[in-house]
Amino acid sequence: MSRPAGEMSLACVTGRFQPVHRQHVELFIRAAQEADHLIVAITNPDPGARHLAKQSAHRHLESANPFSYFERVQLLQAALIGVPVPSTIVPFDLSRPEHWHDYVPASAIQFVRAFSEWEREKANRLSDGGYRVTLIDGDPTSKISATDVRAAIAAGTSRADLLPPAVDDVLARLLQERAR
Repeated sequence: MSRPAGEMSLACVTGRFQPVHRQHVELFIRAAQEADHLIVAITNPDPGARHLAKQSAHRHLESANPFSYFERVQLLQAALIGVPVPSTIVPFDLSRPEHWHDYVPASAIQFVRAFSEWEREKANRLSDGGYRVTLIDGDPTSKISATDVRAAIAAGTSRADLLPPAVDDVLARLLQERAR
């Protein structure tokens, strides 16, 4: 990719990160290998940004969005420790494309791993919004979902195979604070 001398290359990964898990971190690292700086854009940053998407019937539900923007930033900060480039975490309301470039510059390459029609739809929306998109096919048989993590939390079972240890530590602290 050719760019003017001194211009920083940007990669971006968007998601709800409810919470961030191992496959998110794998995607962060892959995107970071292609850029000088990684942007992690949190969708559904607040309850007002939640909207029904026919390709993903749960993404707007309160039960699928238990962590606040601030809590997700804390979890992401732990997840990004091993990423080999500097990173910035920003809000990114998918329902307001007219504001996307205020948070993620148009020069950023969006990395989307597609396990379902929802991710393909998101990639199309990002492309229509003026971003270059790298679409990565995900293997549905090996998919980790934040839904799996939330189920493990509810059941009180181990999350070790789903979360990086640093993220699990922050998550445990957040859950303890909520219990107080």
